[in-house]
Amino acid sequence: MKSLTRHTGSVAALDRANVDTDQIIPKQFLKRIERTGFGQFLFYDWRFLEDGSPNPEFELNRPEADGASVLLARQNFGCGSSREHAPWSLEDYGFRVLVAPSFADIFYNNCFKNGMLPIRLDENLVEELFQAAARHTPYRLTADLETCELFDEHGWRQKFEISEFRRHCLLNGLDDIGLTLQHEDKITAFEQAHPLQRPVPTAQG
Repeated sequence: MKSLTRHTGSVAALDRANVDTDQIIPKQFLKRIERTGFGQFLFYDWRFLEDGSPNPEFELNRPEADGASVLLARQNFGCGSSREHAPWSLEDYGFRVLVAPSFADIFYNNCFKNGMLPIRLDENLVEELFQAAARHTPYRLTADLETCELFDEHGWRQKFEISEFRRHCLLNGLDDIGLTLQHEDKITAFEQAHPLQRPVPTAQG
């Protein structure tokens, strides 16, 4: 998993509340067995018209959202089913930081496991960011995980909260496998002390 210490990126402002995981990655694209390649299907039903052409009215298709790596959204982002494909698609599309007043719990946890930083801020602060994104094109935000601050280039700055464990994992690029491998020496020692006992085959007849 990629580590995240400090990230600066342009903002895509998704002015929608209660965006659920089926809207983030529709169910017809969950048949893929790979973990990568889901970015092309992100927000598919919103990004594309029935003829397959890009929907010019959708926020991520607007010129100011081109190349965005910070997603700004309203409350309860990532609600619905617990599919991990939702953060996979966001990360594969290029997002590293998500900002919203609230996130669904399972989605919030899955973001950290996939190298993204979801930042929860008060609704009034999120509204300030939406207004700033409307004034400045492109609008850029920096998330500094060492100081736990989010700030822009125009003087706006705000502290955000994150558990020390999640912060440690992101700073060091540790997913569940990485955390386990931190104890590789102890695991190896245990395996050597407790060799696998295989049953001895018995004669048939």
